[in-house]
Amino acid sequence: MRILGIDPGSHATGYGVIERDGNRLLHVAHGTVRPRGATAELRLHQLYEAILDIARHHEPDAAVVERVFVAHGARSALVLGQARGVALAALGRLGLGVTEYAASEIKLAVTGSGRADKRQVSLMVRRLLGLDRIPETDHAADALAAAIGHAQAGTLRALGAGPRRSWRRPRSGATQLRVRRRP
Repeated sequence: MRILGIDPGSHATGYGVIERDGNRLLHVAHGTVRPRGATAELRLHQLYEAILDIARHHEPDAAVVERVFVAHGARSALVLGQARGVALAALGRLGLGVTEYAASEIKLAVTGSGRADKRQVSLMVRRLLGLDRIPETDHAADALAAAIGHAQAGTLRALGAGPRRSWRRPRSGATQLRVRRRP
């Protein structure tokens, strides 16, 4: 199964493509799209075209977009929402099924902690995919992490953790989920 992860951003959008072959996760590609238009409309159009090109080139079976819930202000939230909407529209145009996960859910699946920092996520992405070095940008690392999280989602659900559950407050009587990774 080939999975495309997208970490939407207003100035930089990360993408990561992995394959799941049984229990193995294989790196296919990753990068960062940085639209350079004079206006917001041109930058959003460039982002749309870039995501279409990436998806057409890599032919994923599924796509994952990080669900955004925190922004530094109303304007930031609006701009980020536009980039996210463009990503969803491009993937929808190709008929790809899109799954959304909160950052804390992705971090939990990749690092074992929903509160991991960016460095911890990058290091685990490198380790899980057998990369020589961590991805060049946090955006690409987050996109790869989203794809990995989706690949691991079946395992998490089997352990009783759903992709929409809040990881901060376990149900009463429930224990905190710990995911241990093999080297």
